[in-house]
Parts: sequence; C-alpha cells; structure tokens
Amino acid sequence: MNKHRFAFVGTGGRAISFIEPLVTTWRDHNELVGLCDLSPARLAYYNQRLTAELNHPAVPAYGADRFDAMLRETRPATVFVCSKDDTHHDYIIRALHAGCDVITEKPMTTDAEKCRAILAAQQATGRRVRVAFNYRWAPFRTKVKELIAAGVIGRVHSVNLEYLLDTSHGADYFRRWHAHAAESGTLLVHKSTHHFDLVNWWLDAIPAQVFAYGDLVFYGRKNAEARGDGALAQYPRYTGEPAAQADPFRLDLDASEAFRGLYRAGEADSGYLRDRNVFRDDIDIFDQMSLNVRYRTGEVLTYSLTAYSPREGMRVCLNGDRGRIEYHEFIGSHMNRAVRPGEFKVDESSEAEGEWIRVFPHFQPSYLVPMPPATGAHGGADDILCRHFFSPEAPAADPWQRFAGHEQGAASILVGIAGVESIKRNQPVNLADLVPLRPDASRLSELA
Repeated sequence: MNKHRFAFVGTGGRAISFIEPLVTTWRDHNELVGLCDLSPARLAYYNQRLTAELNHPAVPAYGADRFDAMLRETRPATVFVCSKDDTHHDYIIRALHAGCDVITEKPMTTDAEKCRAILAAQQATGRRVRVAFNYRWAPFRTKVKELIAAGVIGRVHSVNLEYLLDTSHGADYFRRWHAHAAESGTLLVHKSTHHFDLVNWWLDAIPAQVFAYGDLVFYGRKNAEARGDGALAQYPRYTGEPAAQADPFRLDLDASEAFRGLYRAGEADSGYLRDRNVFRDDIDIFDQMSLNVRYRTGEVLTYSLTAYSPREGMRVCLNGDRGRIEYHEFIGSHMNRAVRPGEFKVDESSEAEGEWIRVFPHFQPSYLVPMPPATGAHGGADDILCRHFFSPEAPAADPWQRFAGHEQGAASILVGIAGVESIKRNQPVNLADLVPLRPDASRLSELA
C-alpha cells in the first residue's frame, strides 16, 4: 500500500495533536517522514515521544534552515505547517512550489501582503491549501449550522458574538510571542480567526467591510501599576522566580514534563521564553476588541473579544426573520491545568456553564435543542478533523462543507487584518481593498 507522506514544520504544542493520531490511529494509511523546527531540543523531544510513547521510529529531523532539504529528501505529499504565525506564508509558499499540498494551522497568515503571496503561489502551482479550523468540526457548532440550513429561524440577518478569554487562557497569549503584533497579527488575527470563520461558515457569507476598536487595558506594566498591581510586574519571567510563587498569573515550566521538554530545554537554541511576565513593557497587542462586519449579502456581525475575563466561553445570538437562536458555550479554561492541577475548576452543576442551544421561533414557545455527543479535545472537533485529514474512507465531499481552503482561510483572517487597519485609521475598511477575494462570489461556499 502506498501511504500518504506527511512532513511537519513547527514542533510546538499544537503539532502533536495531529502527529499522534497520524502515527497511531491512521498509521496504516499515512507516514510521518520528516520534522522541521528552529530548535534541535524540540525536535529531539518529538522524536523521543515518537519512540518512547507512540511506538513509532524516529524520523529525520531538520533545522529551520534546512526546510527545503527536508522537502527534497523526504518527498512529502503534504506539508503540515504548525510554526509561528508570521512564518506560515513562507513555509506554505515554499511547499507549494516544491509540489506539495499544504495543511496549515490557523491563522493562514498575519497580514494582507502575505495573504496575497499565498494566493498567488496557490494559483501558480495549482496545489491544495487547507486551513485547520477545528471550530467548524465540533458537533455542537455543526448543530448550529444544521439549524440555520434547515431554516428554523428563516434567513439570518444579524449575529452577535461575544468571546471571553479568562485570566489563564487569555493571559497565556501575553506570556509568549503572540503578544507582539508583528508575530501574531494581534488576537484579532490569531484567536478571532476561529470566530470569524465560524460566522462566515454558519452564514455561508463573505465579509465585505469592517469597523473596529481595540485597546490594551489590562496587561502590560502601565496597566498593572495604574490599578495597584505593580508588584506583579517586577520580574521578567515566572519559572525559577521566588517572588512569583504567589502570582496568580504565574506559569512554571518546570512543573510540566511537556513544557520542560518543549520549551525549557529549547530556550538555549531558540531564544524563546514561554513564560514571560504578562505585565512587561513590550506588549503591543490589544486585550479587548470590538468590531462590526458587513457581509456581501447584507448580514451584519457584532463581535467582541475580552482577554482578561474571570470566566471563559462564548455567547452567540443569531437573529432571523422567523426567530432567533441563542448558542451558549461556557466550558472554563483549558490552559495550564497540567501545569497547575486543581486550579480553574468549573462548576459543572451551574446553569451558567456547559453548552446549550435554544431556539426562539416567532409566536411560538422557545425550546432547547438536544446537543450531540462530543468527546475529546476542542469539544470533540480534533478527532473528527483528524479523521477527515487522515482516513482514506473519509468522504471527499463533507455534507457540511467543513474543509476550508486558501480562499476561505483568507476570508477569515481578512476580517481581523481589516480590523487592525480600521483601529489604526479610525474608519471602516473594505476587505477588497486589502485582498480582492473573488469579486464575483457572494457566498463562502463559492470560495475554495
């Protein structure tokens, strides 16, 4: 049997969620042929996990400066890009020109210029690019898509989406490279791309114009000092810092075997500090954002993201001409529990937690929608997504069109990119002025 050959670039915390099922559940049909990263320590950690935990032989490991050599020598059919956001475009374009298909972690890239370069490379090569939007694949979010498609509230005209990141998960973006706009595009690109893609997909609509506001009001030294928390800003990082023992924002890399292997051991060769103080001076992204989006077909999205909330989750309201859907997803934080077990507990008995969908038809009683079962990471999304990536039996045409190609990936990130530009200009920004996405198309499903 000819196995499908995969290579990965970027061996941080996310890649293992794809590699583990690839080399276990789906190993009869697929082959991991190479790993690439700028840190030899991280590459060694991945190979150690492959051999010691996953019953898989070590695979060739390449430094970031030998990415092209990996493509030549290992001959992957598909390259999986899990590197830092601002490097995605470089690896995607080089892989395409080497004759490979690409699956990239979200966001596809971080700015309009890089987005245009990816689209041009795809057009020149004809190779396939997919974006791993796991939000689409969670069963309870797919249920919302099903209700909209069934017309239970008629045509949807407006959406309100509020997302809250708590002081564990939200703070984590401010400890690391995500806190620099040049590397992440800000959270409007890195994190919100999930939410914008979800609404684009739910509505089957293409965003056209954005107006946004964004501020840094909680993280950073000045904000800590202004509210009397200056003592929390006195050390550059958390691990190994005695003064940080009682700091509620502390992340101790030495307390987790995975963090020790991936990040502590890789500091010397990569220069990457995973646990920087969230109240330092060099943070230049927003921790609260709000924007309005108008779609080509007339719908409107009102969106907000707060990154310093005491709870985590999402509240969505969809208003149609025959009723309303309210979707509630508050499941607590999923970050750092392995590092600080016992913290960030969720009161599962509370009606304020969990997932539910309620439909409010016009002139009829409201009703709760039975929720589909969901197990595993990211609300059950990762298992379903990996099955469609790796299984030869996966249907070529998913009935809910959950695969996102390069154009749909662009439609998501361009909302955030336009939002950042709108904040700078203090005026609305037309997405077509940034990247001219298929001007003849009106529905997301018309885009690759």
